[in-house]
Amino acid sequence: MGEADGAGRRDPAVVAEFVERFAAVLVDAGFPRMPARVFTALLTSDSGRLTSTELGELLRVSPAAVSGAVRYLVHVDLVGREREPGSRRDRYRVHDHVWYEATANRDRTLARWETGLTEGIEALGPDTPAGQRLAESLEFFAFLRVELPQLMERWRARRS
Repeated sequence: MGEADGAGRRDPAVVAEFVERFAAVLVDAGFPRMPARVFTALLTSDSGRLTSTELGELLRVSPAAVSGAVRYLVHVDLVGREREPGSRRDRYRVHDHVWYEATANRDRTLARWETGLTEGIEALGPDTPAGQRLAESLEFFAFLRVELPQLMERWRARRS
């Protein structure tokens, strides 16, 4: 990371330690390890943008490890890929307002889970213990889908 990232104002070793610690927090929450490291490296970059080479050097990993991690992060919509004009080199960027965007995009996932749970309840029977467990899960996800837009609106109002 160069001057644009403020590398001269902070201790790279301290930042590297933070990247590993926060990546471990994400891993504990269910993230795969390498995507957690790449995501945290992007998150801690002032520009929020790094090339595959920069990520590999920063994290001391192979280009293949970066490639797999970025593919995962793009798939879960936490990171975007962009090409510099006139260049063949991809740059990866963490989305602005990444946590807001990731949370807002959960509506599609919740809808799919609700559909799957409804099918499961039908297959198991609504009066069976397993069917009741799935019904409670379905009720919870339906609650989240109603409450989430209101919560996101409160966040937008708070940020304004």
